[in-house]
Amino acid sequence: MKGNKIVSSLIAVLMLTGVLTACTSKNNEPGNAPAGSGTPETSANTGEVDTSKEAKLVYYLWGSEGVANKDILAEINKKLQADLNATIEVKYIDWPDTATKYPLLFASGEKFDMSHASPGAPVSYFTLASEGALVDITDMLDKVAPKLKAEIPASVWENTKYKGKIYGVPSLYSEYTPTGYAYRSDLLKKYGMEKISSIDDMVKYMDNVVANESFPPINGKAEDAQNMFRMLVDTTDMWLNAPGISSTELNLVTKSPEDYKTVFHPAFTQEFEDWAVKMREWADKGYWSKDVLSATLGGKDNFRAANSAGYLTHAQDWIGQYGADMKAQPDSDPYFFTFAEANKKIKRKMGVDNSTVISTNSANPERALMVIEKFMTDESYYNLIQYGIEGKQYVIEEGVKKNPPGYNEKTDAGGFSAWSLRNDKFVVPSDTENPVRNSLFAEWDKVAIDDPYNGFSFDPSNVTTEIATISNVNSQLGIQLMLGKTNKDPKAAVADYRDQLKKAGVDKVIAEVEKQLAEFVPVN
Repeated sequence: MKGNKIVSSLIAVLMLTGVLTACTSKNNEPGNAPAGSGTPETSANTGEVDTSKEAKLVYYLWGSEGVANKDILAEINKKLQADLNATIEVKYIDWPDTATKYPLLFASGEKFDMSHASPGAPVSYFTLASEGALVDITDMLDKVAPKLKAEIPASVWENTKYKGKIYGVPSLYSEYTPTGYAYRSDLLKKYGMEKISSIDDMVKYMDNVVANESFPPINGKAEDAQNMFRMLVDTTDMWLNAPGISSTELNLVTKSPEDYKTVFHPAFTQEFEDWAVKMREWADKGYWSKDVLSATLGGKDNFRAANSAGYLTHAQDWIGQYGADMKAQPDSDPYFFTFAEANKKIKRKMGVDNSTVISTNSANPERALMVIEKFMTDESYYNLIQYGIEGKQYVIEEGVKKNPPGYNEKTDAGGFSAWSLRNDKFVVPSDTENPVRNSLFAEWDKVAIDDPYNGFSFDPSNVTTEIATISNVNSQLGIQLMLGKTNKDPKAAVADYRDQLKKAGVDKVIAEVEKQLAEFVPVN
């Protein structure tokens, strides 16, 4: 049955993280219907939704609860009660738990209404759509959210479709999230340099840091292994991420956007072997701490504590964290080396990358869609969910959002990770953001490429065991290779890694990915 498919596929996702949680499926209980058949609310009038009965909705978001979130939510619910006879309860999946708790949210049969979704989430938006976990809102948009449908361009809606149907509401926020290295421009100038625009420039900067400072160039923890892998992929020819193995580990790639149906694992290339040798050299030079595999403090925290000359992250994070970086290190004025930029591989973020979806376990799918419409098309709702209460969490001065006088972060801080609800026309620049955002994104928009796999949903059911085994190999030897921490010579360690991947079944996974890609046509 479809419910069993949901559970089996989501358990496969859990196995990717190396954590398989035993759970009993409730997806076959009465009331759990296939996608698009969430029980609609009774309409008292043709073409309208009967809102006479109060709807209490549950909305899942990632991140932790801000200290003032309950006060903000109370204001939101006052408005929802008056406008839609509805209220929302926000539940949170904290960042360290997203890999396990997010898939279980759908596999467990829990009754909830809305959540964040993305093709890059621990379980893909397209997988959720294909397995019947999401409500088909294609026709519902015309009935209950026509303003929302009109607000989002047809091309953006098209990118959310799975087999011709819409299962999520995409954001209307322009952003790019390529990985890179945030580094101190004050140190750059101290060393007589102007900019880091290549790996060679980065090496020169890091050598100067090692020679002249009391802290390393990158002082992070084991998670930086993935960023080092991103650097390899993003700076090598036209390699792009491919589906099949989670992009949170050493994943599959394709050689170019045009050759997207041919995929391979970088481990079996000379480029990978050379990179592993380079990572050992960087580790031996002291570019990061010797205890990087066991460290608990991340690169950004060490940067702000003046214990690192930079940190690895993505562009949007660097931009958004600029104010906090400058507050901690006023002279640092961090710049950003974007790994994919030189090879013109900046990928355009599609609306579907941040979507809001409605669970088929929702008792009020139409009301849920009406609430989403309010958040994305009504500025008063938008400001509350994105910024908080004016005068308490923020004030706007000369078109810039700032903290109000007397603001105390310990008592007044609040906010929801509601990226999926963002809309460019309501965005107010913040004094904590890097002012380069708009000009940088405008430049990238001229050369950005589309993800060739947009709209593709990989079904891992035929290779769940292989993917789980590969994940275990990546979590051990893969991480060690990317941080130069293998017990053996790096070339010998790469040979071991290749052998372990072969034994784990990487060829079978690649064959399955290519088989499923054979008939796929990108929606871009």
